[in-house]
Amino acid sequence: MANAKDIYQEKMEKTLSVLRADLNTVRAGRANAALLDQIAVEYYGVPTPLKNMANIAVPDPRTITITPFDPKSVKDVEKAIQVSNIGINPSNDGRTIRLVIPPLTEERRKELTKLIKKMGEDSKVAVRNLRRDANEDLKKQEKNGELTEDDLKEELDEIQKLTDKCMKDIDSIVAAKDKELMEI
Repeated sequence: MANAKDIYQEKMEKTLSVLRADLNTVRAGRANAALLDQIAVEYYGVPTPLKNMANIAVPDPRTITITPFDPKSVKDVEKAIQVSNIGINPSNDGRTIRLVIPPLTEERRKELTKLIKKMGEDSKVAVRNLRRDANEDLKKQEKNGELTEDDLKEELDEIQKLTDKCMKDIDSIVAAKDKELMEI
């Protein structure tokens, strides 16, 4: 019954990719286009992802430039950035919006470290919930006669190994982001 293991492995990997995506949106004092991934611009009455309506570039480590495909939408893009919670004020020259990433203060670094550790912990909770679901599914299969007792024990061990590996991966992803935050 390797099928159950594969299903839960895929779900755990999805949890890891969500964590990576969430951590990319945390500003680390260095320009990163992923910082803008969550921003949607009100464009002709429709919320549109910023990355779908503008060219986003990182010309140097402290600057992000945004050039909307439609020059008339510069004000809308600027407004969306101001409303978002990235903490950077945009400036524009009528065609291009510039975001200058300020260096992080020590206090802000500590706040962000707490935030990323919480994100990591939330991901661990999600993985533990997946493990619980997998174990319940396997026990139901054994109760219905689809699995023998030995097969159940083997599958439960596999799910635990998968969970342990995922926990280590989460710890290493969070540690790497923490290291990036603490660089000056």
